Amino acid sequence: MDEELKCPVCGSLFKDPVLLPCSHNVCLACARNITVQTPEGETPVQSRASGSSDYDYLDMDKMSLYSETDSGYGSYTPCQLKSPNGVRVFPPALHQHRHCSLTCPLCHRSVSLDERGLRGFPRNRLLEAIVARYQQNRAAAAAAASSSSSAAVKCQLCDRNPVDAAVMCEQCDVYYCTACQQRCHPSRGPLAKHRLVPPPLSQAAARAASGGAGGGGGQQPPATARKPATCADHEAENFSMYCISCKAPVCMKCLEDGKHAKHDVKPLAVMWKQHKCQLSQALNGVSDKAKDAKEFLVQLRNMLQQIQENGVEFEACLVAQCDSLIEALTRQKAKLLTKVTKEKEYKLKVVRDQITHCTMKLRQTTGMMEYCLEVIKENDPSGFLQISDALIKRVTSSQDQWVKGALEPKVGPEFDLTLNTDSLLQTILQLDFTQSKDVQETPLLKQMQAAGGEAEVEAERESPGVELGPSVPAAPFLQLEKCCTRNNSATLAWRVTAPTSSPIEGYILELDDGNGGQYREVYVGKETVCTVDGLHFNSSYNARVKAYNSHGVGPYSKTIVLQTSDVAWFTFDPSSAHRDIVLSNENQTVSCNSYDDRVVLGTAAFSKGVHYWEVCVDRYDNHPDPAFGVARINTMKDMMLGKDDKAWAMYVDNNRSWFMHNNSHTNRAEGGISKGSTVGVLLDLNKHTLTFYINKEQHGPTAFENLDGVYMPAVSLNRNVQVTLLTGLAVPKTVKQ
Repeated sequence: MDEELKCPVCGSLFKDPVLLPCSHNVCLACARNITVQTPEGETPVQSRASGSSDYDYLDMDKMSLYSETDSGYGSYTPCQLKSPNGVRVFPPALHQHRHCSLTCPLCHRSVSLDERGLRGFPRNRLLEAIVARYQQNRAAAAAAASSSSSAAVKCQLCDRNPVDAAVMCEQCDVYYCTACQQRCHPSRGPLAKHRLVPPPLSQAAARAASGGAGGGGGQQPPATARKPATCADHEAENFSMYCISCKAPVCMKCLEDGKHAKHDVKPLAVMWKQHKCQLSQALNGVSDKAKDAKEFLVQLRNMLQQIQENGVEFEACLVAQCDSLIEALTRQKAKLLTKVTKEKEYKLKVVRDQITHCTMKLRQTTGMMEYCLEVIKENDPSGFLQISDALIKRVTSSQDQWVKGALEPKVGPEFDLTLNTDSLLQTILQLDFTQSKDVQETPLLKQMQAAGGEAEVEAERESPGVELGPSVPAAPFLQLEKCCTRNNSATLAWRVTAPTSSPIEGYILELDDGNGGQYREVYVGKETVCTVDGLHFNSSYNARVKAYNSHGVGPYSKTIVLQTSDVAWFTFDPSSAHRDIVLSNENQTVSCNSYDDRVVLGTAAFSKGVHYWEVCVDRYDNHPDPAFGVARINTMKDMMLGKDDKAWAMYVDNNRSWFMHNNSHTNRAEGGISKGSTVGVLLDLNKHTLTFYINKEQHGPTAFENLDGVYMPAVSLNRNVQVTLLTGLAVPKTVKQ
């Protein structure tokens, strides 16, 4: 929780914290230090940052778009560049002609100060109380630890016979003697900003100090015994109501004066309990995620040992096999060992990076949880309501960080490589690993081969005719920690590795077709981040990038492999739905305003692979016959699905069902649907078939065969039916023909 209680400006525990409009906190003294003067009429820093970017390349960038939905490309670059937060500080002599503004050090949001200056910001009494309690607990713990051995706190860095500590660093939370402080924590460089304070007194010394200074005086009042908060405009009045419109506590005179007379207000105690309940509910979800993250870290640490052991074992087996072969295997043995070693190192690096990333997110989440729990313990309604909205948003946002897949290993510990020692002598020079890995881990070998022992041949293949001159840009470096895939989209980020005498004018990003085919140009421009949409599901794409300037085009970067999602996550598409269609629940639930059947499509499109989704029947009145299936994007939207030649569907009532395409009805089957039923759709584009399920059981034979092209999930229904879409599901194991 330490980080939650430290000022972002000075790095020390908050002292007299004030609450900025952006819900962040700074010390009152630090707020004075970061307050700057701006000339009258000058636009604040915030408005400058929200204007056009200094890096405007829209006229020079080019994007290559291939229109086939599930096998082409579409790219964009996030336009979220922030302008520098530089501000001009003017001489104090001109103060009477200047306005003051303050920029939040965390979110860089600027706010102009009114005539009240910093007194216009509310004092965060809740945070101040938590800091005071935290300091008391820490001092008591340190005093208890030191009193067990001696009266003074000892240096924590002395190897033998630790001496008394002279200082404590608030940022490092470490006690130093004078010698260790000068050697390990000098007051220069990055450590110059750390705050060194005298160590706390032990219990005995504290009692002696308190006895000498205060005699037998009474004890200090507890930190929670504070005066009730009073209104800033009416200092004699306590807060008693909460203005929902202004999101601020108010007193009765505020209501009588008319400022909040027409606003929606509620009793302070009611809103206090309501917001505490919301924060507690949000914390429950984050707590579960934190527990899963701890278990996940244990799993990753165990996997490190497994990878080490499996890697050593595999290397030994490989050496034994290669040594038993004839002399012709000698050259191949070195290459194969290199591949195994690189895969092991790659797996170890991926798992270590994942451990580091997950540990950082878990530490942030745990610190925020501890801070929120301390906030909930407070009995100050107005102080709590000042920060509750921001905390609820932070907790909800933190829970969203633990998305599906975040707590899954990116690689496995196994080395599923088989060396065929029965090959004939004439095939020895073509000997390579037999790849029997699952689709998620196959790209690792491809990636290592692209950057491996055949670097010269690979570089010639990737960069034909490119000669790296003194002014041509060097190969960019693809930042693996920032490259990721989501659904059937891939985001890539890169940076320049070495400056050139001539500035870089842009970059060229290329992807292959997902099957190891030729590369195609998908983006040309000056940005260093690009997202490519419309890729195949469950496919591996090779990506590379190169830079160019006025002297020519530089070499390609190393090739990386990006694996798209093996299952599709999608919703209903409001842009393609009939106007009578009504979508809700984040476009996952659909109903209709018409008695006639209307069609709505999904947001995903498929041209290869196996895909399965379900539709849950939420409402079913008067025995209608909704239809479920797939369609082309240009299918008719004002009639039942399957009546034209661009849709393949099953329509079903409460007793029976039929398959329908081009208004042809086939394969009547007994058994229908009711409220609560689920209808499953299995689209297998490897076998080019479409199969339907009702309540997890296959309904009838395979409905349609010889399907080829691009298909989108589709539903037709009228006002008597409401259904909800369920995606990202596992494919059924068996299909009856």
